[in-house]
Amino acid sequence: MKLTVFGATGGIGTQLIREGLARGHAMTAVARRPVDLGCDVVVAGLDDAEALAEAVAGRDAVLSALGMRLPEMRARRKQDANARSTVQADGARAQAAAMLATGVRRIVSVDAAGRVADEGDGAITRTLVKPLLQRLLREGFEDLAEAEKILRASTLDWTLIAPPRLTDGPHRPYRTVMDVNVRGGRTLSRTDVADAMLHALEEPTWIHRRINVAY
Repeated sequence: MKLTVFGATGGIGTQLIREGLARGHAMTAVARRPVDLGCDVVVAGLDDAEALAEAVAGRDAVLSALGMRLPEMRARRKQDANARSTVQADGARAQAAAMLATGVRRIVSVDAAGRVADEGDGAITRTLVKPLLQRLLREGFEDLAEAEKILRASTLDWTLIAPPRLTDGPHRPYRTVMDVNVRGGRTLSRTDVADAMLHALEEPTWIHRRINVAY
């Protein structure tokens, strides 16, 4: 397949490029600056509609690993107390516009299991752990929630992949649950987030669903 990756220089994005190339896919990375990732790179910001359309035109799917790390959020807050992270929502809008302009329909995007407490969680996680986590990471979770709204409102064939706390490490067997959190799922490596995102492209039943993934 021909795939375009947003957030290609981050931890999940670099794994997507590596895994995609290893599986024989033709990978295109979207990055804010020139970088050697071993594949085609389109240098563009999320406000560059023409370049983004070029990056997705003729591709089979878009993979979005956009995100802002907690230290980056804190640094922005020091510069501007009212600053809020909007990279996820801005990315969803830009990706949807570029895809609709070029006729590309399939998108798989990273979400976060922590932002939702549901019946998939145990009682302690649902009533104590998740509320605390949601207060600590409110800014990022609100941004992710807005991105989800944008994708759900679009006509795209979207899938959200929602891991818990990210780690580094090799492939391991993991669990997937549709639309609810994985009971007892606390971690997932970035390698396996990438694996799940690529697997989503082969799962038509995952279209228009939130897939929770964890060990």
